[in-house]
Amino acid sequence: QVPLVESGGGLVQSGGSLRLSCAASTSIFRLYTMAWYRQAPGKQRELVASATTGGKSYYADSVKGRFTISRNSAKNTVDLQMDSLKPEDTAVYYCNVLPPEKLNNAWGQGTQVTVSS
Repeated sequence: QVPLVESGGGLVQSGGSLRLSCAASTSIFRLYTMAWYRQAPGKQRELVASATTGGKSYYADSVKGRFTISRNSAKNTVDLQMDSLKPEDTAVYYCNVLPPEKLNNAWGQGTQVTVSS
């Protein structure tokens, strides 16, 4: 059982916004860098954004300036605010730790994000 649950995906028009949320166990949230990944059809899964326990963030070049990752220590959640969405952002988005090998590469079901042009 993967101790991470993603939510918040959906269908949105190009230029729109979505907010994804990931609920983690307290131990995982406190110990690890949390990250969002995505996998588009026919492509490999890629790292989108990450946030360390110390508050440092990383963003892939393709989403820099449009996406914001945030950790909520009161709720043990990590959110991904996605603005100015583009059709190329369409993918299944997954939450996991970074690197995912820390949790034996276990992945949840993810949440589908579809951006229409």
